[in-house]
Amino acid sequence: MKFTPESFRAWEQKKITLLGMSGVGKTYISALLRRHDWFHYSGDYRIGTRYLDEPILDLIKQQAMRVPFLRELLRNDWIDIRNNIKIQDLGPVLSFVGKLGNPDFAGLSLPEFSQRQARYREGEIAAMKDVPEFIRKAREIYGYDHFVNDVGGSLCELEDDSVIDLLASHTLILYIKVTSKDEEDTLIRRAQSDPKPLYYRPAFLAENLPVYMAEKGLEFVAQVEPNDFTRWVFPRLFHSRVPRYEAIAGPHGYTVTSREVALVKNPEDFLALVETAIARAPALAA
Repeated sequence: MKFTPESFRAWEQKKITLLGMSGVGKTYISALLRRHDWFHYSGDYRIGTRYLDEPILDLIKQQAMRVPFLRELLRNDWIDIRNNIKIQDLGPVLSFVGKLGNPDFAGLSLPEFSQRQARYREGEIAAMKDVPEFIRKAREIYGYDHFVNDVGGSLCELEDDSVIDLLASHTLILYIKVTSKDEEDTLIRRAQSDPKPLYYRPAFLAENLPVYMAEKGLEFVAQVEPNDFTRWVFPRLFHSRVPRYEAIAGPHGYTVTSREVALVKNPEDFLALVETAIARAPALAA
């Protein structure tokens, strides 16, 4: 959706998709708005509770069956296992995505890792295609006037134009961009200090995994130390995603900076920031 500052201000039921790398402030803004009567739609929460719920449970049960005590309890239906995914804690989703490498360090083989990556991608596409229905539910069932779509950092990796077209036709897309080297370094250091499972486009992984293995002198994926690879690849992933975000925001949305987002303290600040982004969009395009 495209606006002038005036038409955005007059838009009675605002619907905004937040786009950008993990750590730039998407969930901060979403949580702030949720406390002020906005419906918060978390893409990863929807993936975990709807599209990966059964695979996550199967994975947990598979691990539990390796423990004789738990095996007996499960086989006799004496215990039940369920996911406890929260918007602010998506641990089960991350555990399912997993990390590539040495099984002695909880790494996955390349075929298993690729299969899980593909299932996550399918789940993310499906979750984004649910957005129009949740906009309706937010208004008609729960009585929310405004809607914020908090998408995963990997949205730009899906290579499915229909998803972007759908989001652009139902929401205002707002890209949160890292603009300074210091902020970029901070985000990268934060990710490397606590390496979490990530989604990689197959072509990106196929290009970068051999480079890593050659640098480390490794012959087999099973020799890869999962956390070390995640730390090594993250800066490359970060820089590969930037032009992909910009290719979405340019024709379909608007851009603000992570520094501007950090100054937002209330919904009024946020709406004023969106108006600013709309007002300067032609200058940015030039």
